[in-house]
Amino acid sequence: MKEIFGPPLRAALLTALVGALAWFLLEPPSLDGAESLLTILIAAAAIIFVTGWLTTLLAGEEMPEREFRRLVDRSDALAQLPPPDEPPSEFDELVMRALDDLPAEFREVLADTPVTVSNRGHEVHAYGQYIGDTVARSNYPDHIVIYRDTLERDFGHDPELLRAQVERTVRHELAHHLGWNEDGVRGLGL
Repeated sequence: MKEIFGPPLRAALLTALVGALAWFLLEPPSLDGAESLLTILIAAAAIIFVTGWLTTLLAGEEMPEREFRRLVDRSDALAQLPPPDEPPSEFDELVMRALDDLPAEFREVLADTPVTVSNRGHEVHAYGQYIGDTVARSNYPDHIVIYRDTLERDFGHDPELLRAQVERTVRHELAHHLGWNEDGVRGLGL
C-alpha cells in the first residue's frame, strides 16, 4: 500500500508546500469569510492531488519486483560460475579498460559491484543497465550490465568511437549506482 500511495503523496505534499508558500508570499490570505476560505482549501486540495497524481504518472513505473528478483537471482547464479576458459574478448578488454581508467575513488565504490557484459541489449533497448538501489542503500544487490550487442551494432564500425561509448556507458551506469536518476546523469553529460 505504501509503495502505491507513497510517491504520489510525497509529490503532493511537496507541491502543497511550494504552492502554499508561493500563495502566501504573493497574495496573503484574507480571512473575511469562512466560505471563501473553504473554497480556497478545496481548490488547493484538488490541485495538490491532481499534481501529485500527474507527477507520479509522468515519472513512470518501476520495474516489477518479480522481474527485478529474477534479474538479481540470475546475476547471482552467473557470478557463482567458474571463470571462462577462454581469454577475454576485445569488447571485454574495452570494458575492463574503462573500469581501470576510472578515478581511484570510483573504482573503490565499484569494488563489490559486479560488472558484466551481455548480448541482450536489444531486449531492453539499452547500452547498459544499472540494477540495484544505489550505493547509499543496500536493500538489493547492485549490478552493472554493459550490452555488447547494442554497442557494437551502433558503434562497432569505428573502434575509437566504440571505445569512447563503452567508457561513457560505464560512467553512465556508475552515476546511477551513485544515486543520480536519468535526468541527473544526462545533466552530467553521460
